[in-house]
Amino acid sequence: MLLVNTLREERERVLTGLKKRKLDAAAEIERIVRLDDRRKELQSRNDELLAERNQLSKEIGDLFKSGKKDEATAKRERVNAIKQDVSGLEEEMDTVVRELEEALLQLPNVPHEKVRAGSSAEDNEVYRPYEGTLPKVGSDAKPHWELAETYGIFDLELGVRTTGSGFPVFTGQGARLQRALVNLFLDRNTAAGYTEYAPPLLVNEDTARATGQLPDKEGQMYHVQTDDLYLIPTAEVPLTNLYRGELLEADSLPIRLTGYTPCFRREAGSYGAHVRGLNRVHQFDKVEIVQLAKPTESYAKLEEMVDHVAGLLDELGLPYRILRLCGGDMGFTSAMTYDFEVWSAAQERWLEVSSVSNFETYQSNRLKLRYRTERGTELVHTLNGSALALPRIIAALLENNQSPEGILLPEVLHGYVGMQRLQPVVA
Repeated sequence: MLLVNTLREERERVLTGLKKRKLDAAAEIERIVRLDDRRKELQSRNDELLAERNQLSKEIGDLFKSGKKDEATAKRERVNAIKQDVSGLEEEMDTVVRELEEALLQLPNVPHEKVRAGSSAEDNEVYRPYEGTLPKVGSDAKPHWELAETYGIFDLELGVRTTGSGFPVFTGQGARLQRALVNLFLDRNTAAGYTEYAPPLLVNEDTARATGQLPDKEGQMYHVQTDDLYLIPTAEVPLTNLYRGELLEADSLPIRLTGYTPCFRREAGSYGAHVRGLNRVHQFDKVEIVQLAKPTESYAKLEEMVDHVAGLLDELGLPYRILRLCGGDMGFTSAMTYDFEVWSAAQERWLEVSSVSNFETYQSNRLKLRYRTERGTELVHTLNGSALALPRIIAALLENNQSPEGILLPEVLHGYVGMQRLQPVVA
């Protein structure tokens, strides 16, 4: 959530930045400033009345002690009138504060100056292109959903039977591969200084709002209505909220967190090869990394996280490129986002496997997450990234490494999986 002071003091920067999202927010910003002005007026008048009431209450006691009953009674009537005025002011202030917060919640984050303007993925910048030769697997190569049947990796029909479309059941070698990838990613993350957590998979409304899933992505989250809880769309949500409301010491930053969770997301319904198999599912496993950083260091930490994710893909031997998203393709809460895409040889297209983002103070303002400085307290910057999301990683590993001898696994996985290649399942 943007700070009202930012909207006041940096109005032109905010307007210019939001135009990169194809959003003209001038009228809304003016409305927010007016609401904040009214809030201040009401608060000031309320404070004056309360001070007058306190002074009168003191005087009334002295007057009664002095036997000046009539004067005391008149002042008591004024106190009663003040109570009514204060009640009305507080009621109006509650309404204004609620409208102000709702208006602020509707404004997305301001893109960083390096983010280009644009309205869709077509306008994204290729930040680091893939410079090698893309693997070719021949005209007889199979996409991962066909390889899954041959090698017993996952079963979509079992998922439909038990739950519904978009909930794959990993079996045999597939379940083992998935577990191996989770362990590899967690091991690499903890070796890089991230503390591992196993967070809840359900969160309350306050938690979802604090990291920006509400109200922006309400339709994409699974909601347990009886308990008013939400299934997490990413471990970012509970991990970042572990520090909600905290006042941190400067020397404790940066704080690095990592965690593995299943993730749950409703996806817009569509059909075709681009959403077949593991390309788009409602439940998937992902390992996340989160950092809480000083504002002066957050973009250096963002590059650090990008390099870390790149290192994971290098170890897996997967061809990848890095995009810097344009304003219109970035998430609602992000100031800058890098997307990683791996090459899918059988499908001959790029598949997104990670997003790494800096939210600056947008989330921490909602979280009320600050750190102590020589000047007082300041909001921290929050960052997160997928390290990594498993479905499309598995899809690319299967497709790119298929051979007559089986599906060859990258060397880094041999010890984790306990084999060098996956073998076809004997019917």
